[in-house]
Amino acid sequence: MTLPAGSGPLAGVKVLDLSWIVAGPTVGRAMADYGATVIRVESPSRVDTARVVGPFHGDEAGVENSGLYGNVNAGKWGLTLDLRVPEAQNIFRRLAVWADIVCESFTAGVLARWQLDDQHLRALKPDLIMLSSTLLGQDGPYNQVSGFGSQGAGMAGIQDLAGWPDRAPAGPFGPYTDYPAPRFALTALLAALDHRNRTGQGVFIDQAQAEGTLQLLAPALIDVKNGGPALERRGNDDPQMSPHGVYPCAPPQGRAESWVAIAVASDDQWTRLAPLIRADGTLSLDERRQRQQEIDEQLAAWTSRRDAREVETVLQTLGISAHRLATTEDAANDPQLAHRNHFRRLPHALHGETVVEASRYILSDTPANPARPAPQYGEHNEQILKDVLSLTDTEIENLAASGALS
Repeated sequence: MTLPAGSGPLAGVKVLDLSWIVAGPTVGRAMADYGATVIRVESPSRVDTARVVGPFHGDEAGVENSGLYGNVNAGKWGLTLDLRVPEAQNIFRRLAVWADIVCESFTAGVLARWQLDDQHLRALKPDLIMLSSTLLGQDGPYNQVSGFGSQGAGMAGIQDLAGWPDRAPAGPFGPYTDYPAPRFALTALLAALDHRNRTGQGVFIDQAQAEGTLQLLAPALIDVKNGGPALERRGNDDPQMSPHGVYPCAPPQGRAESWVAIAVASDDQWTRLAPLIRADGTLSLDERRQRQQEIDEQLAAWTSRRDAREVETVLQTLGISAHRLATTEDAANDPQLAHRNHFRRLPHALHGETVVEASRYILSDTPANPARPAPQYGEHNEQILKDVLSLTDTEIENLAASGALS
């Protein structure tokens, strides 16, 4: 027996997902979306940080209420294993033999101490594909540095680039490396599957999330290497666009503030904007940048007397890039997201219904569909142990008594 197979291009692919928070689980979520059978292994004693991060159902914090956890783990099966317990380690080895792919994000060396690393698992299953995704990789002088994507962004140099030039770095929102890293990892795993299908050989993928994120700074790094200036934080300023910033608008009823982002990318766009704010439409980019404060004040005076939607509509009609600051309420009612069926509603045993995001890409013949909500803690323990490993009730009871499951 085994778990019910999914549908899609990855149907039949079996994944053991030992990663946590966002970067690793996002990879497993994408594979589950396209039909892979993904077992999410969690520690019963160390709660996944994503489970205690909002937004929460009913605005009530709780390990079963996190929208973040629910979003990155939808479509998976849930199993709790305390890998410090030898009996749990044995169960994990048996599941690794069942799996095609093992994903993990432990600090380098932890799984090796339990003999659950790539070297030991591939001795049991030579064609296994294993992804180890950490901030800085499995070796090197900083391989023991652990943390979240915020630390990874700092190590990649990205934190220093966001913020105002006369203030301390603000960094981009959230754990930044958690978002580019899964894209690199997913591509590598698909390539590894293709390699295994052609050669029968397993693959070990050692992903350093901070190093992967450095690829996004490639143009800036090349400039410096060739003697150019180092990229520095500049707030909303852009050397190739002016005006370029975020401007206040008249707040709608019930809101304290409202903003619109505007970017003028050409002299032609400027000639269309200038009459609206009573500015000189003949100014070149260099001249606009020299008078940037004056122009920003003129533009802000114009936007602040108008609703953000009006500003957005007027400027977009003129071919000028503009978009109002969206709230979660705006996103929930956004016609573009609705057209692409971005928010998916799934039945949920505890909450009645939950909402997750759809895949960011649509395959014409095999569109992605999350099969189920994220698992509750240990929700599928018995089903996995019976259907995948054929354990009896007595064996499961003994396993629970050993502390392996809780």
